[in-house]
Amino acid sequence: MIRIRLGGPDMADYPTTGIGDEYVRVFFPDTPDEEPRLPFVTERGWDFSEGVEPSAMRTYTIRDHRPGAVDIDFVAHPGGVAADWALAAQVGQAVGINPPRGLYDRPRVARHQVLIADEPALPAALRVAELTAGEVSTHVVAEVRSPEHRLEAAVDGVTYSWLYGSGNGVAPTHLPEVTRRLTLACDGGTYVWVAGESRATREIRTHLRHGLGLPADSYKVVGYWTDRAEEWTQRYESLDAGVRQRIEDLYDGDLDAEQMIDEVHAIYASAGL
Repeated sequence: MIRIRLGGPDMADYPTTGIGDEYVRVFFPDTPDEEPRLPFVTERGWDFSEGVEPSAMRTYTIRDHRPGAVDIDFVAHPGGVAADWALAAQVGQAVGINPPRGLYDRPRVARHQVLIADEPALPAALRVAELTAGEVSTHVVAEVRSPEHRLEAAVDGVTYSWLYGSGNGVAPTHLPEVTRRLTLACDGGTYVWVAGESRATREIRTHLRHGLGLPADSYKVVGYWTDRAEEWTQRYESLDAGVRQRIEDLYDGDLDAEQMIDEVHAIYASAGL
């Protein structure tokens, strides 16, 4: 991991949600010493002015928040826009970030939580553990490349299960099968937070929702990244236009969130995505 602190005069009043997995979109310049091209805010999100080529953008979770600055941990790997920038970053260079948003939403009745993460999601899992210390007991299930890549929360009382040499783009992930072996209470007393590679998290979500029958507020499953993302995108774009429209209609429809995700994942599965 490489930790980069982002700050500056315009960060003086930068907000925080106070939620452990709050994330931001980071906009990167074309070259390290240039300024990124930033979007303007619209009613539905953001857009770029006509003729402006959007800067490269990646989503990251905040590892730490302090007045006027945030820390972000980058996984160091070759060939990634964000990783390449982080490896060469120097004081005074600029990126853009938007206000954060958090996803973690533990029910008040839950007194135990299981945080399941691969390397890109580990910083978020650790911050969740740190911000909820004293409120709930925490067990972290983490998949990293080797024992040297372990990172632990800066609080006592957190327990860990480590998986080595799998997942993270280097080998098939074992997180879904390990999740299936976990003993998880279905009475609402346990909250399960999952983040990692999108196909793996889809498999884990299916087990939590349909295998165990956990209520929707007892888990949060987030796809943080996609292995061989360019290949996935090409296959998605090659789908029949009607299939892609069906997916867009589901996102804009009136199904509740979990039913909508079920439908979208079923389409992905039938298309081999």
